Amino acid sequence: MQEQTQIFGIRAIIEAINSSETIDKVFLQKGLSGDLFSELESLLNKKSVNKSYVPVEKLNRLTNKNHQGAVAQISPIAFHDMETLVNSVMESGKTPMFLLLDQLSDVRNFGAIIRTAECTGVDGIIVQKKGGAPVNGDTIKTSAGAVFKIPLCKVDHIKDAVFFMQASGIKVIAATEKTNDTLYDVSFTEPCAIIMGSEGRGINPSTLKVVDAKAKLPLLGEIESLNVSVACGAFLYEAVRQRR
Repeated sequence: MQEQTQIFGIRAIIEAINSSETIDKVFLQKGLSGDLFSELESLLNKKSVNKSYVPVEKLNRLTNKNHQGAVAQISPIAFHDMETLVNSVMESGKTPMFLLLDQLSDVRNFGAIIRTAECTGVDGIIVQKKGGAPVNGDTIKTSAGAVFKIPLCKVDHIKDAVFFMQASGIKVIAATEKTNDTLYDVSFTEPCAIIMGSEGRGINPSTLKVVDAKAKLPLLGEIESLNVSVACGAFLYEAVRQRR
């Protein structure tokens, strides 16, 4: 299995970012300062790289090398350009189906969703650069290798993807309990993109305001929500059912 690669040391991480390596996340030591460290922070902000400030103990667990207060994880996959991917799928003549993930945090949920998406013919998965689960060894394992078979794209904000989908003639459907419509009331037969929200918060309220349709799963028991990967599977297979 292809695992995520680590880079450690401030200068090495700066060079990796400048050479356009696909950096998944950078862990920075809390309370650290200095000119070089500030240069790294500025570069991370400029390039919108996902970063997290952690105690030195966390960095020491990530690597036993001299990390200088910074450890980066390089994604084992290359991300696609969203606009190029969408245009390519639209020009292919098929009825596209995309999946937008609004800051899912659990790597196993992410992996399970990637696996289901590949099995249901999803044309691409779009995630946000910051705040979401990384593509790491756990993601790859849970996806059963599907992460290497389906295009993944990163955008600055999920709303950027929503607006581009809509401008391309793709209907954006939000999976949310904040509606009276169930997924059986919504049509998935036309070009569409389904948004799934994060485990705790769901879909960002500002994103919900701009979608074309909202749909929920009917819940017949006492528990008020499903695991996001299970819910995503239900939505994707309803889309498959309608399109058959």
